[in-house]
Amino acid sequence: MSDVLELQDVSVVREGRALVDQVSWSVKEGERWVILGPNGAGKTTLLNVASSYLYPSTGTATILGETLGAPGTDVFELRPRIGMAGIAMADKLPKRQTVLQTVLTAAYGMTASWQEDYEEIDEQRARAFLDRLGMTEYLDRKFGTLSEGERKRTLIARALMTDPELLLLDEPAAGLDLGGREDLVRRLGRLARDPIAPSMIMVTHHVEEIAPGFTHVLMIRQGKVLAAGPVELELTSRNLSLCFGLPLVVEQVGDRWTAQGLPLA
Repeated sequence: MSDVLELQDVSVVREGRALVDQVSWSVKEGERWVILGPNGAGKTTLLNVASSYLYPSTGTATILGETLGAPGTDVFELRPRIGMAGIAMADKLPKRQTVLQTVLTAAYGMTASWQEDYEEIDEQRARAFLDRLGMTEYLDRKFGTLSEGERKRTLIARALMTDPELLLLDEPAAGLDLGGREDLVRRLGRLARDPIAPSMIMVTHHVEEIAPGFTHVLMIRQGKVLAAGPVELELTSRNLSLCFGLPLVVEQVGDRWTAQGLPLA
């Protein structure tokens, strides 16, 4: 399998502080990764490097065979090959657009509908992705009126619209209630287990949000990698405790994960 993402000794430094510190990490075609860690660990910074919107201060980042900053690399040609769903994208989208328009605009790499003419195949694809994420009955709803869960599902459908080779999900279950989280995890699991779905990287704070079908985990703390590899091998109580800085017990229940702290003495 070829590398979809390869980071070699990547650091991102801001105001003298390393947000990401000498990270080496590779994601191969077909893998589904979770980036796990506490607030401020560098998870979203890593995702921004993987999206090509943030360049390393030092080290080398190669995405889909293109090395950031290298001669001949055109990020404007690279970025449509990467699907991104997260809070930052939600803030850029017009609240008055319908759900269908919100997804369709991704076909032209735009955030707002203007005077573009969409082909029938574009609308069919948009409807199919929205249906897959349980949004068919919301096609004509305004994006700004959606619940948090409905908005997250719309953003994932939008990220899939360009048929990306790499799908990046930044805390897709953040802010959801229990029902919304479980519905989203179920749908992400279906996507993760689809053999023709793109390689995936998801950022989260919670092991309960790891959907079935995710294959690997990267644990990061204070910008440094603590563990990286197959989820069944690396998602251990010891690693999770080191990652979050307190004693934790992690358990696999069926095809899901749970974690809790040890009781105080």
